[in-house]
Amino acid sequence: MSEATAGKQPLDDIMLAMDVVDTLRHQELLVERELKADDRDDRMKQRLREIYASQGIDVPDQVLEQGVAALREGRFVYEPPAAGLQAWLARLYVSRVRWGKPVLLVTGFILAVWLAYATLIRGPAERAAAALPGQLQSQYETLAALAAGPLATERAQSLLAEGESALQREDEEGVEKTLQRMATLQQDIELAYDLRIAAHPGERSGVWRIPDANLDARNYYIIVEAVGQYGNLYEVPVVNEEDGKIYRVRKWGLRVDEDLFEQVAADKRDDGIIQNNRFGIKKRGYLTPEYLMPTTGAAITRW
Repeated sequence: MSEATAGKQPLDDIMLAMDVVDTLRHQELLVERELKADDRDDRMKQRLREIYASQGIDVPDQVLEQGVAALREGRFVYEPPAAGLQAWLARLYVSRVRWGKPVLLVTGFILAVWLAYATLIRGPAERAAAALPGQLQSQYETLAALAAGPLATERAQSLLAEGESALQREDEEGVEKTLQRMATLQQDIELAYDLRIAAHPGERSGVWRIPDANLDARNYYIIVEAVGQYGNLYEVPVVNEEDGKIYRVRKWGLRVDEDLFEQVAADKRDDGIIQNNRFGIKKRGYLTPEYLMPTTGAAITRW
């Protein structure tokens, strides 16, 4: 036998030594008792011989000595790794079969929700917000080009300043509301109609009021309506002088003097038709009509 071969311990002896250590480990009371004795090594080996002899196993002294030495040195004993990040990651990796699929599903769901939010909500919202300054300026330029009268120009400039103020405050909702008001103003500026005295059957063509400030006086109003080219009625903004609020109405009363009021009343009483019913004309580019009959321009929207 070569020297190299002789230096190797047979596998059977190693396995037997491991079994010896295992036997000793399972006999904890025996080991503790024997280790306290002065001749513990010999007594441990003797006890092991008896244990294995009862099982019909012949264990060489060399193997017994190796087993006792291995027990002392802690060989063939599994010691769990020290607690730490690496150990935790290792245990996590080993148990991936148990938690991997649920975590993957939850992660996939969260990612899908985030992508949907970014694509369908956040992205369009950010693009819409970035477009607001350009929309505001474009809408104002449209109004400025349409406005022919000073009132229309003044309103357009006022709305532009209001929108720019909202932009500085990063008030997107405020800018949106201003754009809506600009769109409504554009419709009012573009609108063209005849201002006619209302004379429909069963409807009043004029009313009078006694003002609270002077109970001896009367305020006279002729009821008018905005009539389009094809006879359609338009809804237009009118300031009610009684409360100062703006209402969008199809009919309203314009204040006139008593003489005009009586003339219109007499015209209607004659045959139920008002022959001279054209009170004014509202041109494109303006916000207020050009009156063909004398009026203060003050109005009421309810009677």
